[in-house]
Amino acid sequence: MHTRRANIDDAIVEWQVLLGKDQVLPAAAAVAAYGQDTTGAQRNIPAALRLHDSAQLPEVMRIAQRHGVPVYPISTGRNWGYGSALAVRDACVVIDLSGLNRILHFDGDMGVVTLEPGVTQGMLADFLDHGGHPYMVPTTGAGPECSLLGNALERGYGVTPYTDHFAAVTDLEAVLADGTLYRTAMREAGGEELARLFKWGIGPYSAGLFTQSGLGIVTRMSIMLARRPEAVKVCLFSLKDDALLEPAVERIRSILSRLPGTLGGLNLMNRHRVLAMSAPYPSDRLGPDGLIPPAVVAELGRQYQIAPWTGFGTLYGTKRMVAAAQKEIRAALAGVASRLLFLSQDNANTLLRVARWIPGSAGQRLSSTAGTLARSLELVLGRPNETALPLAYWRSPTGGSAPRNPARDGCGLIWYAPLVPMRGAGARAYVDFVTAVTRKHGIEPLLTFTSLSDKLFDSTVPLLFDRADPAAVAAAQACYEELIAEGRKRGCFPYRVAIGAMPGLAALTKESSSLHARLRRELDPDDLLAPGRYGG
Repeated sequence: MHTRRANIDDAIVEWQVLLGKDQVLPAAAAVAAYGQDTTGAQRNIPAALRLHDSAQLPEVMRIAQRHGVPVYPISTGRNWGYGSALAVRDACVVIDLSGLNRILHFDGDMGVVTLEPGVTQGMLADFLDHGGHPYMVPTTGAGPECSLLGNALERGYGVTPYTDHFAAVTDLEAVLADGTLYRTAMREAGGEELARLFKWGIGPYSAGLFTQSGLGIVTRMSIMLARRPEAVKVCLFSLKDDALLEPAVERIRSILSRLPGTLGGLNLMNRHRVLAMSAPYPSDRLGPDGLIPPAVVAELGRQYQIAPWTGFGTLYGTKRMVAAAQKEIRAALAGVASRLLFLSQDNANTLLRVARWIPGSAGQRLSSTAGTLARSLELVLGRPNETALPLAYWRSPTGGSAPRNPARDGCGLIWYAPLVPMRGAGARAYVDFVTAVTRKHGIEPLLTFTSLSDKLFDSTVPLLFDRADPAAVAAAQACYEELIAEGRKRGCFPYRVAIGAMPGLAALTKESSSLHARLRRELDPDDLLAPGRYGG
């Protein structure tokens, strides 16, 4: 690819004429608005553009082409733990699409919504609630302020029945680097309704090229929504001994294979991870290595009644289906799981009311646990909230003001999110490897296994650190790099990575990167649209 010297000043003048001066932020204002990132990365941002009409985007890109200015689009810029609103490379103009926040179409019979990049989980929840539509928002733990379209393009996943969010995408529209428009073949040939209802279209499937890439700027997307079922329950259980992890993983694989559609998924969280969500960070009880000693972790576990591993799953269906699934799960986990509970939202709300009447610290702990349960149930019911966001603040001096924004509030967070085959022995080897590497770099080993199917986990490991300490930032970034490199040797690799790891992907994916490079040379010969994204 070839690049030419950027003429940013002339481009800014043209963008100001097109968008209005107030919608073109100069460098200092752009850095202030978009420069904070939980991973500790920093970028030079020469300007930022705020769009409120997708019809302006083709000309925005033509101006960028004329003046050789690289750009980087964001939906809402809340890609916390992976780069927030920052580009992969320096000197990219941010194109902020959060002002494109219209719900363009909703099919209440079929449960398909077409929306713009700035539509958040919270906005869609309000729309569905106000209209009395019995559908669930595809929620994630990132909170109500995050873009639905952006998460789907990252091939993210969530906790409602359509776990794989891009799998639920049927149709999209994008603007290419030269300002031309992309529409799916089915939408052009068969019409909008068929395109909204049939993901694969006709001819070569090209819509997937716009995920985890810089080949175009997606301006609209159609997403299938899951209908709210008659009954929803969460399944909670404990593994009272760490040695039970391997048999539990084997049992979980069996359960998932036998209850497709009814069991939305299962999570396994180690004690460290649950403590980070339930208890204050014990800064006064750290060991000489700056980490929480294992004896203190065990003591806090007993205090908060948190076992070495905690399981969390969700059941969806009719009342009879859910009741039958409960019996299957009880039988499958017999002899492995303890404290096995099935709770509806009514159960959790009742527990919360009871806890408030219990005096002292016991009541406070029960109230905290019941509150977390109640909010977690809202999340699996497709009602977005901030239940999972406090994790990012565990090592932070502030809890953040509503709505929480870990990048703005100084939190240090990098997500290591590798795929791990669902085998007991492999899960144990993975846990040992992650624990050793994180502790080596002064990071608490917080692990979760989340089932993506009956064959595969995604493991999310939040690397939490003091972002105000340059040494801690460097240690966290070194830890992340080592986890990726060493995990690859052990058969685990992330399904998505932070911006700092993207430049290294090309060396690991030479054959596929060669095809991507050929596509970019054709579509973006000056390499101006999201350069470097996922090694592109």
